[in-house]
Amino acid sequence: MTVLGGSGVRVSALGFGGAVIGNLYREVSDEAASATVDAAWESGVRYFDTAPHYGLGLAERRLGAALAARPREQFAVSTKVGRLLEPVPNPDRAQDVPGGFAVPADFARRWDFSADGVRRSLESSLQRLGLERVDLVLLHDPDEHWQQAVDEAYPALHALREQGVVGAIGAGMNQWPMLRRFVVETDVDAVMLAGRYTLLDHSGEPLLAECAGRGVPVLAAGVFNGGLLATDAPAAQPVYDYRPAPPELVARAERLVEICRRRGVSLPQAAIAFVARHPAVASVVLGARSPEEVRRNAESLNAPVPEELWEELAAETAC
Repeated sequence: MTVLGGSGVRVSALGFGGAVIGNLYREVSDEAASATVDAAWESGVRYFDTAPHYGLGLAERRLGAALAARPREQFAVSTKVGRLLEPVPNPDRAQDVPGGFAVPADFARRWDFSADGVRRSLESSLQRLGLERVDLVLLHDPDEHWQQAVDEAYPALHALREQGVVGAIGAGMNQWPMLRRFVVETDVDAVMLAGRYTLLDHSGEPLLAECAGRGVPVLAAGVFNGGLLATDAPAAQPVYDYRPAPPELVARAERLVEICRRRGVSLPQAAIAFVARHPAVASVVLGARSPEEVRRNAESLNAPVPEELWEELAAETAC
């Protein structure tokens, strides 16, 4: 377990990413979602991440229900602010196609990084989660909203932390330059970086170096780059960062598979270990659709990787 800065919030080396149980791309039953969270707990996971964005609140409701019987002091939950969910009058039950979640579009997302928006979002999240508090709140994808996020949302989170309403604060994004600004210009306890520090994308290294120097822990998500690094056998339609994978990246992934195989290591095992070994990384946050996926992720994280592998991968992973 790693403490996030001086916050006292502790996260496990393996974190559970909640987007998938919000029906990311396709439906997951309530029973499967609950069993998957149970399997995460049994595998030693004690940090669970979610957001209103994931399934228009479905992921938060399911996570809260699955954790309801667990001792509250034994786990940490993070959720996010920046998107308010507003009921859609007379919804036609169409699917949430723009968000990528297989749920009815009963709500619409509205960007809001105002102080009032932060408080409203957090209050709604607590209701969906069935919790009195969350341990970590992250500003979610403020890419186009830097000024409002830093001028209004961040001070609101800072005040909530000072009041003891939340334990820790930070930001979560798919890009690293703005996260670096948060680390340098504000007093965040942690950042979540998705997809920009992986076997195929080293672009986030400057952020991790900054975080290591300042003692700001990194929560590493998207370590499989949306799917391309998740298996030794390329899918029929491989995905990279949630889009069809370019042929040159598929070829690189195939070369990585061969290098790993010679050392008795699977590609997903190497992808997890590569990220986890960085001194700035406090938790590798992985989504899962089933108990089997959770157990496989836990086994991959705990399996030893020979040091020689990193030397062999260096040339292929340089970006």
